Amino acid sequence: MLPLALILRAKGLKVSGSDRARDQGRTPQKFEFLQQRGITLFPQDGSGVADPELIVVTSTAVESTIPDVEAARRIGAKLILRAELLAQLFNAAPMAIGVAGTSGKSTTTGMIGWILHRAGLDPTVMNGAVMSNFVTPDALFASAIVGKGEIFVSEVDESDGSIARYMPHIAVINNISLDHKSLDELRTLFRDFAVKARTIVLNLDNDETVALAANVPADRLLTYSLTKSRANFLGDNLVPARDGISLDVRERGGEPAHVKLAVPGRHNVANALAAIAAARAAGVSLDVAARAIEGFAGVRRRLETVGTANDITIIDDFAHNPDKIAATLATLHDFPGRLLVMFQPHGFGPLRLMKDAFVDCFSENLHTDDILIMPDPVYFGGTVEKTVTSTDIVAGVEARGRAAFAFPDRATCGTKLLALAKPGDRIVVMGARDDTLTQFANELLAAIGGPKE
Repeated sequence: MLPLALILRAKGLKVSGSDRARDQGRTPQKFEFLQQRGITLFPQDGSGVADPELIVVTSTAVESTIPDVEAARRIGAKLILRAELLAQLFNAAPMAIGVAGTSGKSTTTGMIGWILHRAGLDPTVMNGAVMSNFVTPDALFASAIVGKGEIFVSEVDESDGSIARYMPHIAVINNISLDHKSLDELRTLFRDFAVKARTIVLNLDNDETVALAANVPADRLLTYSLTKSRANFLGDNLVPARDGISLDVRERGGEPAHVKLAVPGRHNVANALAAIAAARAAGVSLDVAARAIEGFAGVRRRLETVGTANDITIIDDFAHNPDKIAATLATLHDFPGRLLVMFQPHGFGPLRLMKDAFVDCFSENLHTDDILIMPDPVYFGGTVEKTVTSTDIVAGVEARGRAAFAFPDRATCGTKLLALAKPGDRIVVMGARDDTLTQFANELLAAIGGPKE
């Protein structure tokens, strides 16, 4: 909701809102940032919804029983979903680039935005994460930028089905795997999204997007790969480093461009290839795109190093589904050091849907000396079925020969992490939908760096 509010405010609209996180005292800096930009904030008690001329925008995470929604219905104010409003802005743009897929959307969106910005095209970018390149002392939560150019770049969400609302000129689909919905539902949603575009950017290293590529018009298709030479954009000669990864990008029929990314991991090479392909479709040359993406500084909470104290490094990461978790662990395992992974699931529903996949993921991607620690899923209210808990995942991982612990709350997980940590270790704080995870990571760093008893 924050980037959408910023875009609307920058367009001159009067914007106000509420958030249960603010009422609960969480992440106060974020709400101060909104207020500094002229956005009025109310308690989530209905007091902010008093004018029937208001348009009340809600995310799908907000229950219909909250007082603001009830007040809107009572006074006759218009109610619409966040995705509906965003789709209206997106679809009205002269050139709309939609970034979809199970994993990598926020990073790829940020990469495209940065390339277009450096190319002088002054895009508007709507992202689900803070883009480090656009952070300034006056804009600490830069998850949106509002440009004067014709291009609107947006992350597009499939989890609530809202992807069906978007009409992209350029559609990017990084990958498709189980997350939120069944694979059959996801295949339909992504295919319908893709065929509306005049250019479709697809990954040839993911089985599901390969199948999709075979069922869309070939003359509208741009592909990328780390392994398949038939792709329009091939990334090869990869050399990992702790602070990034270098590669050669080859556009079919052309000379390679050498690129040194400032973000690590093979998954980020794939994201970069997707971004370069989208930028090429928008008219940016390969050379300009390659030089621009070298300056991409990442997005917050994507393998973000919080700091190191007493030779123990704290890493903050958004990974929350099996594909993202596997990519994070593979990247970290390129270099030595035991991993102490605290994974906070992003809800009881996803835990129930992906229980077996989570067990497989951790069992296969943790090394023998790594340790998994899990609190129960994040929960800030609402109705939910709690039939599968973190204890079930830990039991499955332990049965497969990996060390794992489950605790009911995050504080106890932190105590265990501090007790286990020793020089050379890397503590990975992993999870989504909870901005306080970054605060937790910083608290761990402070505790490790403090005086030892």
